[in-house]
Amino acid sequence: MKPSILIVEDEVEIARFIQQLLEQEDFSCHSCHDGLEALRLQHQLQPDLIILDLKLPGLDGLEVCTRIRKQASAKDPYILMLTAKGEEIDRVIGLSTGADDYLVKPFSPIELVARVRALLRRSLRQADTPQTYRTQHFSVDLDQHRVYKHSSSSDDLLDLTVLEFKLMETFISAPNRVWNRSQLIDKLWGDDFFGEERVVDTQIARLRKKIEPDSSQPRFIKTVMGVGYRFEDAPRIAE
Repeated sequence: MKPSILIVEDEVEIARFIQQLLEQEDFSCHSCHDGLEALRLQHQLQPDLIILDLKLPGLDGLEVCTRIRKQASAKDPYILMLTAKGEEIDRVIGLSTGADDYLVKPFSPIELVARVRALLRRSLRQADTPQTYRTQHFSVDLDQHRVYKHSSSSDDLLDLTVLEFKLMETFISAPNRVWNRSQLIDKLWGDDFFGEERVVDTQIARLRKKIEPDSSQPRFIKTVMGVGYRFEDAPRIAE
């Protein structure tokens, strides 16, 4: 089956150009031109990847990205965000709200195709290696992209953003390892990071509010002064 791509771009000619380019590369494509329609089509089509412009009428790209990452869906699509020159702040915010990659306009057709193929290859590799990480209180299902918190009475599905999920995956795959900010940035954003290392602290604070009994006195995500962070729980079992 051909990989499916949803193109969300308010400039009709650019959307048409991208669709023609990717269909020539044997992808199945649909396009739309505003944020609300993007959400409707994403729910209807369940695409493998979304090419999402930042500047959209109605809901902008950042809000569309945020809503997609928060909703329950059979498929969690990769999101390639399109930005204009000079939109570095929006680019950083976009990556922090769940975009997987970005491309600055004007872009070369070759680079666009390369970015799309790279994201879809990543998806295929993950699909080939389903895995679950478990500790005493948590499990991370990489195949279903879900994190559960376990207690004596229930297993609760946590409502996490993509970045929070990546943090939990990183932590729970190596309990008691100390991670510095640079290492966590590489896990969360890779080579696409622009900004201050302290953005990691913001992500940690958000995650603590969702997993800790008392985020002011963390039980699981401990601060290692002058170094970074360590996740403490019983050792994992990889399946």
